Amino acid sequence: MKEYQTINEVSGPLVFAEIDEPIGYGEMVEIELSGRGMRRGQVLESTDKFVAIQVFEGTTGIDKKCSVRFLGETLKMPVTGDLLGRVLDGSGQPIDGGPEIVPEDRRDIVGTAINPYAREYPREFIQTGISSIDGMNTLVRGQKLPLFSGAGLPHNEIALQIARQATVPEEDAGDGGSEFAVVFAAMGITAEEANEFMDDFERTGALERSVVFLNLADDPAVERTITPRLALTTAEYLAFDLNYHVLVILTDMTNYCEALREIGAAREEVPGRRGYPGYMYTDLSMLYERAGRIEGVEGSITQIPILTMPGDDDTHPIPDLTGYITEGQIYVDRELHSKGVAPPINVLPSLSRLMSEGIGEGLTRNDHSNVSDQLYAGYAEGRDLRALVNIVGREALSERDNTYLDFADRFEREFVQQGYETGRTIVETLSVGWNLLSMLPKTELNRIDESYIEKYYEENPESSKVEG
Repeated sequence: MKEYQTINEVSGPLVFAEIDEPIGYGEMVEIELSGRGMRRGQVLESTDKFVAIQVFEGTTGIDKKCSVRFLGETLKMPVTGDLLGRVLDGSGQPIDGGPEIVPEDRRDIVGTAINPYAREYPREFIQTGISSIDGMNTLVRGQKLPLFSGAGLPHNEIALQIARQATVPEEDAGDGGSEFAVVFAAMGITAEEANEFMDDFERTGALERSVVFLNLADDPAVERTITPRLALTTAEYLAFDLNYHVLVILTDMTNYCEALREIGAAREEVPGRRGYPGYMYTDLSMLYERAGRIEGVEGSITQIPILTMPGDDDTHPIPDLTGYITEGQIYVDRELHSKGVAPPINVLPSLSRLMSEGIGEGLTRNDHSNVSDQLYAGYAEGRDLRALVNIVGREALSERDNTYLDFADRFEREFVQQGYETGRTIVETLSVGWNLLSMLPKTELNRIDESYIEKYYEENPESSKVEG
């Protein structure tokens, strides 16, 4: 270990110190506060003459009299199967009053990208219990599918619902059930939100199969940059060493990107779009691309990053770059939320690019793709007709058009609307879909195979549950 007393500048979350020998990038640092405790940090920039250190616990109280100790290793996450059921802070320290973590291994939090040759294509259906996702924008094991939301919208409730209800149905049907785990990382949330998260995890029993990381709004912004990496390192251990199917929920990625911007400003970097660092695309991809499957390994990592779009603008750099890296997006809609629809997911702009790989015979049901296409077409037409009604009124529309208007209303009221406490199986979701499609004449069902129409059209949804 090398120790210096050469701090010459403190700027925001950064400390600059002079050195006389090379220091490794990402190396861990301890800063001694002259008998007033110790702070942890990480080397963010290193030259022959100075280093820039980002301090996790904040720079308040650090001055030129403090000593800097370089530990010669990068930040590592202590990992063990006993992490399931534990609650940690944003820097990986237990905050649940439980025992100290006794690690089976210590893993570098930066991780390594999965070798493209070793990747297995994402397949198999993950059931979230939310019809607008399972039925219309299916989540596939090994996928990264972000949730695009806005300020004041219930994305936290949706995140909790997914964490509570998510299962792998074919694993559940097997002997001994599914080895399914959730890694939940919250960044920049309020204490009130943290309490809501923990109350829900404990009330529903979801905590038993979860690892929770909580970085609060009053915690240093720098800590937000390591929280998702700690979470993903934990997920990789559970998935690729212990063969769990891991669902990683990261909320809120906007707070993470704001922390990147704050650090970039402190380093006086040349800003990119809207003041965010020019390397933000690379930084986000280093997180998102840690999802996936590896050939010959049973476990998998599926990611649901959640971000709030500033001003509900999906051309903002954060959702824009996220959309390039991930395989689709789920939109949380303000208009649906104002109507009282819960969860307010708008299926029309939403997309799951890998949906076709996770549905069909042997995975969900053989009519799934046809039903989804027909529901999408019917709802899109009904939404378009709403704009026309504002101009000419319903009386000027044909009987067919009025049917599609009613279809769009019922789709929101019966298919999308289900509340945050209700979980539907995929068979129940498809039954609700067929019940809605039975509103339309058979001649309008031009996206569904005749054999499926013959089998499911006008059937009682309850009988479908029994049959499924």
